[in-house]
Amino acid sequence: MQHSEENPWQITSQQNIYDNNWINLTEYQVINPSGNPGIYGKVHFKNRATGIVPLDADGNTYLVGQYRFPLDEYSWELPEGGAPLNEDPLTAAQRELLEETGLKASNWTEIQRMYLSNSVCDELCIIYLATGLEQFEAEPEDTEQLQTRKLPFNEAYQMVCDGRITDSVTVAGILRVKLMMLEGSI
Repeated sequence: MQHSEENPWQITSQQNIYDNNWINLTEYQVINPSGNPGIYGKVHFKNRATGIVPLDADGNTYLVGQYRFPLDEYSWELPEGGAPLNEDPLTAAQRELLEETGLKASNWTEIQRMYLSNSVCDELCIIYLATGLEQFEAEPEDTEQLQTRKLPFNEAYQMVCDGRITDSVTVAGILRVKLMMLEGSI
């Protein structure tokens, strides 16, 4: 049975539940695709996520470690952050790489666009490969307590494969770069 790609949901009303500088939560009263009434909650992100896979000439990458409040656990991840929707995503990625690692890159390639949790939110993430790296001083935000770790890219790949890295941006970025390496495009 083939279904149309048009929107089968009907919104009968909506209510703003919560709003701050970063997110907005709206609850919708809906008629769902089966024709029954229901509710749907949507988190709208006021920023775009950016992730960066820094890769040096020796095949090393850089991870950032930090305690993630929503998860109540420590996480090793690629340099990443949020960018206002009206800011150029590449400019934001360049800023995040410098802030979190002190690195600047001379070559930037967009390698992935993805929605981070399309069942409940509209957060778009753009992931870049950054090469031609040069080290400067890191400039973390006052809300960040970060560790930076330089390691062979294949070690980071193994951390993804064995579940030590679970951050979705990092998993996607590392796997995409590994695929590019296997295809010979890096």
